[in-house]
Amino acid sequence: MSEHMPKRIAVLGAGAIGSSVGADLTEAGYDVTLIDQWPAQVQAMQARGLRIVMPDRELRTRVRAMHLCDLAGCDPRFDIVLMAVKSYDTRWLAQLIEPYLTPEGWFVGVQNGMNDEAIASIVGRSRVIGCCVELSAEIFTPGIVQRNTPRTGTWFGLGELDGRLTERVHALETILRNAGKVSVTGNIVGAKWTKLIANTMTMGPFGLLGLKNWEAAELPGMFEISVRLGRESMAVGAALGYRMEPIFGLLADEFAGASDEVLITAMKTLLGHVGSNSRTAVVHDNLKGRRSELEHISGLVVRKGKELGIPTPCNAAVAEIDRRIHRGELRMEPANFELLKQLIVHSS
Repeated sequence: MSEHMPKRIAVLGAGAIGSSVGADLTEAGYDVTLIDQWPAQVQAMQARGLRIVMPDRELRTRVRAMHLCDLAGCDPRFDIVLMAVKSYDTRWLAQLIEPYLTPEGWFVGVQNGMNDEAIASIVGRSRVIGCCVELSAEIFTPGIVQRNTPRTGTWFGLGELDGRLTERVHALETILRNAGKVSVTGNIVGAKWTKLIANTMTMGPFGLLGLKNWEAAELPGMFEISVRLGRESMAVGAALGYRMEPIFGLLADEFAGASDEVLITAMKTLLGHVGSNSRTAVVHDNLKGRRSELEHISGLVVRKGKELGIPTPCNAAVAEIDRRIHRGELRMEPANFELLKQLIVHSS
């Protein structure tokens, strides 16, 4: 596919993140189709378009939308697939959309977690471009998204999995600049693990409590636990061969210093971007009664730690409480912070 040809873009997953990006690219004049499995969301998009409420503006735009079940009947072809779904939905949705991606098309996982190898095993490594994203948004009413991060605070990191700096990555950079700031890196895998570290420090413990970010961050002892979570995740990443990478648009000198300083910079920058009054995605998932992604974030650190012989008691405690909430054994509530501290003490 020529980098200069008009590109047919599929946004696979029209939740809060996918809808935000899809609306921005549609407004910018790109040929975008939003695809989702939530019937009410698809119907709302088809009937009224999308309303994206941001801190500094409100965007209302008509969009092209279809349900997953419409793909077979329409048999479309896409040059770019931007997949914005939960990590646990990665494999089956990549398998579903693969026949509709052109042979030289690009597949981009606009997700948390480390899913690129799974995607590559389905669509082929040559079609995958790595992406790291920071965009906080939530959706509870079909067709209406509360986007907590404005475009000026939204950030995408892009890169080839083999570290090459290619023309197609810069072409994708141009496209995504309509939705936020973009950095191109030769270390996208390191950037994704660095973002995962920041998520284990914030999304992990905050998501168990049901609180707003600022309320969770100010709990006595939370800062110390967050740093311990980050140390564990950093140690596992280093053992896997991942090199820390400046993220969220930070410069190299802003991301320098001792290990704890880097962790704290990443955590504070993340919280600054998502907004103190917002709630982490895990809270939204639990409110909707569905699984969170923590098995693919904190849980991934634990599994890799076991393989490498690296203790991860803090991440293990977070993952265990998340499982209990999902099984209905616990409610998502502030009292879980005391349980978290107890589990960490007992497993350390």
